[in-house]
Amino acid sequence: MVQASKPESRLPHPVETVSLSALLDPALLQAARTIYRTYYEVHPDETLRPIGVALDRFSLRGKLIFGGKPILLPRECFVPLNQIEPGIR
Repeated sequence: MVQASKPESRLPHPVETVSLSALLDPALLQAARTIYRTYYEVHPDETLRPIGVALDRFSLRGKLIFGGKPILLPRECFVPLNQIEPGIR
């Protein structure tokens, strides 16, 4: 009896999945907006735009991410800038 093998992925890199529920959770969005707006109230002359906010899903504490792709801890999620302020590019 020949056992069927699992089909191999033909993608060069594993596909990353993003939890849409994390991005759409109103508490997470509000916390990300608060962190973003507080930063710009304290630093009004800052011209460097963040790419988003890394947030702890349970404590809702977070920080702005300015560089490339963020590395997140298991309890964290990333809220991109276009979710925080949809009109900003």
